[in-house]
Amino acid sequence: MEKEKFYYDDKIVKLFAWATIIWGITAFTVGLMVAYFYLFPHYTAGVSWLSYGRLRPLHTNSAIFAFVGNGIFTGAYYSTQRLLKTRMWSDFLSRVNFWGWQLIIVLAAITLPLGITSSKEYAELEWPIDILVALVWVAFTVNLVMTVVKRRVRHIYVAIWFYLSTAVTIAMLYIFNNLEVPATLFKSYSVYSGVEDAVVQWWYGHNAVAFFLTTPILGLMYYFVPKAAQRPIYSYRLSIIHFWTLIFIYIWAGPHHLLYSPTPEWAQVLGTVFSFMLIFPSWGGMINGLLTLRGAWDKVREDPILKFFVVAVTSYGMSTFEGPMLSFKSLNAIAHFTDWIIAHVHVGTLGWNSFLISGMLYWLVPRLYRTKIYSVKWMNWHFWIGTIGILLYVIPMYIAGWTQAIMWKQFNPDGTLKYPEFMETVTAILPMHWVRAVGGTLYLTGFIILIWNLVKTVKGHTVEDTLEEAAPLAPVPAKRQPGEDFHNWLERRGVLFTILALVATAIGGAVEIIPTIYVKSNIPKIAAVKPLTPLEQLGRDIYVREGCYVCHSQMIRPFRSEVERFGPYSKAGEYVYDHPFQWGSKRTGPDLMREGGKRPNLWHFNHMYDPTSMMDGSIMPMYTWILTNDLDVSDIQARMKALRTVGVPYSDQDIANAQAAIEQEAKAIVADLEANGVKKSPAYQMAYKGKKVDLTKKEIVALIAYLQRLGTDTTRPHQTAQR
Repeated sequence: MEKEKFYYDDKIVKLFAWATIIWGITAFTVGLMVAYFYLFPHYTAGVSWLSYGRLRPLHTNSAIFAFVGNGIFTGAYYSTQRLLKTRMWSDFLSRVNFWGWQLIIVLAAITLPLGITSSKEYAELEWPIDILVALVWVAFTVNLVMTVVKRRVRHIYVAIWFYLSTAVTIAMLYIFNNLEVPATLFKSYSVYSGVEDAVVQWWYGHNAVAFFLTTPILGLMYYFVPKAAQRPIYSYRLSIIHFWTLIFIYIWAGPHHLLYSPTPEWAQVLGTVFSFMLIFPSWGGMINGLLTLRGAWDKVREDPILKFFVVAVTSYGMSTFEGPMLSFKSLNAIAHFTDWIIAHVHVGTLGWNSFLISGMLYWLVPRLYRTKIYSVKWMNWHFWIGTIGILLYVIPMYIAGWTQAIMWKQFNPDGTLKYPEFMETVTAILPMHWVRAVGGTLYLTGFIILIWNLVKTVKGHTVEDTLEEAAPLAPVPAKRQPGEDFHNWLERRGVLFTILALVATAIGGAVEIIPTIYVKSNIPKIAAVKPLTPLEQLGRDIYVREGCYVCHSQMIRPFRSEVERFGPYSKAGEYVYDHPFQWGSKRTGPDLMREGGKRPNLWHFNHMYDPTSMMDGSIMPMYTWILTNDLDVSDIQARMKALRTVGVPYSDQDIANAQAAIEQEAKAIVADLEANGVKKSPAYQMAYKGKKVDLTKKEIVALIAYLQRLGTDTTRPHQTAQR
């Protein structure tokens, strides 16, 4: 059959490659800023958009979606065309994918520091951007699937399997997790509440790791490791087992983030069982990657690209062994909420994701520009500096996590907590945070070397689309041919393959989520639990805006140590009006589930302005602007109507009288503050500098109202004067 000539679209690969590099340096820089907050918590004091609670979500989003996301698109667009012997189906959709994705990242970089957030981890973007994400992702998915349809090779290589599964599963995860009701242009409320929201969020959150930070990176591994090693993948059969078992099992594991929480016990058990099962397909993939290098170890010693790949695949194996281990209740009981989890996550992101993408860029960019790498020596320097950086980052975080776990749970012989003050743990682990900051600095330095090396490599060169020729794909009957095994037949059916991959991932989510939402016995109601007042709701929205959930949990587990320290453990029915839930995933500060009534209003007033004035050694940032910002009550009715739509039982009268209720409750709180001498406090003097202010109109009053409400519905009668 006569061959056809065509051009690969290498210009789109170039665009994504440089976007990966630009957003990589951004993500690592913001991450390092966040790390230094633990050591210098006030170095951006008074600048709201540079506060820890707003920058930490920016760091995670820029690392995951900006850096790794663009890296995925870089490798996928390059390898897909060559594996399928065809140009991408639509140049237009390729450009929509690129420019749309960069627009999303820019919008995230603007809105998150401004406090415009939904607070759902790895899904903090507000509803207009969520819609844009879905549209751009659909453009990528359609382009990928149609490219598979028009391919010039019969069978679909392993890397494409992982790209297809990623495309359809991320669409499913993102859309269902981000179902929300808009209140205003920049504010929405999740349609799920409390326990339901937690289950859906960690179905998404865990599988964002699975299907954004794992499966597409595995696709890159299956293409670029054999290319760099110039050897075929170790085992095609193992690839099949690895792919189907991984995508089927992974989706079930989300509830292991919710062990000892008020979620249904059966869901927690499923999460643990399937998490343990994940070891086998995950290690199958690691073995397949490493054994591809069999007989090529001399080359590994000489080629820094292969060194990056070896560390990346090894880090994948380490993190995918540790994750299932952490899903066992005995380990989860001590590791959850500690820096142990930070170490675990960064083995994956710094070692697996970033090192594999770095190796890919070193291999790919010179080929795009038809030249040689500028300096192999500096590639080696990047490798060793980056590797030492990883070790200096994760090892102290493991030690910090173990220290926290031990100190939180220790008791004296008389049965009292050995370390009753949470601050004792905070100060104990600061030396480990110093070492982590050094490790992060080294890692950033290594990436700067990559940028310099690649810029020097491409200087004076341009990218032109690559000319290729291949025979068109001859039609074959849909039925299996004699001697053709089932999987080879399935690979010929690209659309069917994609549908089955989606079904494999949808099953686990459906089994866990549908009963949680629709079987009401899973979330028993508590009659004493009532909706927040309008002022308390505005305070909760401020709490969400400032990212307080990234340091403080609102979920007390049924352990003696936690009950002694924080108060009665959490019940599912206490969260039925929480849209979204605020359980958190790390305790840099104490749990706030039972904060209401523990401290006077004046304590909270002073604490928000300068935490160290109320607690020596505190590393909490100063939130000075909350004292000076005017409280915006103009859209409270719209917010309450949106909350009523998602199930909060506000009456028409509640909504109509909202502003009057806010004024009345605010006056009670301010009266209490003034009775206790707020005007003589240093915080008041420094915040207002002698100016006459109406405290009832300030955001601090709403935040105090919310904090004083936390946990009081089921533990004590409401005491309005104290709230």
